[in-house]
Amino acid sequence: MRAVVISKWGGPEVLVETDAERPEPGMGEVLVRVHAAGVNPVDWKTRESGALIPWGPVPAVGWDVSGTVEAVGPGVTLYRAGDEVYGMPRFPQQAGAYAEYVTGPARHFAPKPAALDHVQAAALPLAALTAWQALVDTAGVSAGQRVLVHAAAGGVGHLAVQIAKARGAYVIGTASAGKHELLRELGADEVIDYRTTDFEDAVADVDVVIDAIGGDYTQRSLKVLRTGGHLVTLPGPDSLPADPQGVHASWVLVEPDLGGLREIAALVEQGLLKPLVDTVLPLEQAARAHEIGEQGRTTGKIVLTVA
Repeated sequence: MRAVVISKWGGPEVLVETDAERPEPGMGEVLVRVHAAGVNPVDWKTRESGALIPWGPVPAVGWDVSGTVEAVGPGVTLYRAGDEVYGMPRFPQQAGAYAEYVTGPARHFAPKPAALDHVQAAALPLAALTAWQALVDTAGVSAGQRVLVHAAAGGVGHLAVQIAKARGAYVIGTASAGKHELLRELGADEVIDYRTTDFEDAVADVDVVIDAIGGDYTQRSLKVLRTGGHLVTLPGPDSLPADPQGVHASWVLVEPDLGGLREIAALVEQGLLKPLVDTVLPLEQAARAHEIGEQGRTTGKIVLTVA
C-alpha cells in the first residue's frame, strides 16, 4: 500500500512516500481503507523530533481518519466490512493515518456522520475530540456560562466555538479581524481582534477559557476568569500556570473516545457543528500540507485525500 513516512527527523521534506505492507487487524481491531486523513499540528511537531510520540520501527505519521471498514478482527461486533467510519486510532501511540489502510481498536472509531463526505469527516476527530474533552468532560460547560476561545478560527478553535454554543454558552473568540464574520456565522457572540486589542481589557467574568496558544496567553487568561472559573490549556503540561489564583487550571491531552465521536456526529447531524476545511491535497503532497500548516494562517483544517 502507499504510505507517507518520516525518513528522518526534520522539516517537511523528510516526509516521503513508500510502499508499505498492508496491516492486518488484530483482536478487537478493524482494518480501515482510508479515504481521507486530517493534518494536525501534532503531526509536524512530532515529525520534527519524535519527542512526543512512542514511534515504531517505521515512523509513520497521522491520526485523523475517515474511511471504510475493510475487515474486522476477532471479537469485533460494532462494525462489519463496508461500514463508513471516522476516528483517531491509537493516539498518542503511532497510527500511520497517512496511508491507504490503517488499523486500530474498533472503539477508536465511530460511524461517519452521514451529512459529511470523507474529507469533511477526516477534519473532525482529533480537533473536535480535543474541543469536546476540554469543554464538556473537563470544564463541564453548561447553558448561560461565558466561554472564551483563543485562536477561535483554528482547527480546534472553530469547533470549540460551535460546541460551546450548542451547549448554550455565551461564546467569545479571539481572532484576526478578517475572520470575525466567519466566527459570528459559526455562533460566536463576541469576537476580539488580538492584533489591536488586549483581550484582558475587553472581557471579564468568564467561566471557561480554552487556550490553544500558551505562552503569555495563559497568564493573561487568568485575569479574565471569575473566581472558581476554569482555564483549560492545550499546548502542553508546561503551559499550566504555577499559581492559578483562585481558579481551576487543567491541561488536556486528547484521547480516542467512541462516546465523544458519537456526540460530535450527533451535533453534525443536528446542523449544530460544521468542520471547516481550509486546504485539500493528495497524499503525495503531505510535505506541502505540513508547510501550509506550519505557517499558522489556516482557517479550519488541512486534509489529505488518499483513496
